[in-house]
Amino acid sequence: MIEDVRIRDYLLSLEPDLDPVLSQIEEEARAGRIPIIRKETGALLKTLVAAVRPREILEIGCAVGYSALLMASVIEPGCHITTIEKYEKRIPVAQENFRRAGREAQITLLTGDAGERMEELPEGKYDFIFMDAAKGQYIHWLPQVLKLLSPGGTLVSDNVLQDGDIVQSRFAVERRNRTIHSRMREYLYVLKHTEGLETAVIPIGDGVTVSVKRAN
Repeated sequence: MIEDVRIRDYLLSLEPDLDPVLSQIEEEARAGRIPIIRKETGALLKTLVAAVRPREILEIGCAVGYSALLMASVIEPGCHITTIEKYEKRIPVAQENFRRAGREAQITLLTGDAGERMEELPEGKYDFIFMDAAKGQYIHWLPQVLKLLSPGGTLVSDNVLQDGDIVQSRFAVERRNRTIHSRMREYLYVLKHTEGLETAVIPIGDGVTVSVKRAN
């Protein structure tokens, strides 16, 4: 979302090299055109996890496990990550990637529909939740997500600006994208207007929201 490509490229050039295993997983995902978190968004995610120092993390949308492993690289001892993935072809790849990175004990992969799996999880358990799955479902999942989020917890949602389409009129967006467009606009409005929730919309990558559930 950064319009000046020179600034974006300069900022990306500052990023340190990833762990060799994680770097290889990233290369494989991009070569296979698997949607994974953008580099600049990944840097923000790692920084937020390091700042919040969560004990329990929930990720909605695992794909091949890349973002879960990014978070795992900065968590403190004793922190656990639960991640959910529905797409069957990606599940064994994610499980193998967790093994390759030596993170099987820290990451639990739940399979199936995210909405259904979240119903099985304990309320108020997670002090950090990362939402990066079906964008049209964000607004439907939000009530359950907020139940799972602990007081004082942080919710991070990716891809909220839809490559800039979010500012367009519904009728300026391709017909096949209009439902997602309207649902994402509703999601952003609800995040900004829900009592007890403080939200910032950050225009990096494809747009990220950072929301904090106030403890009081």
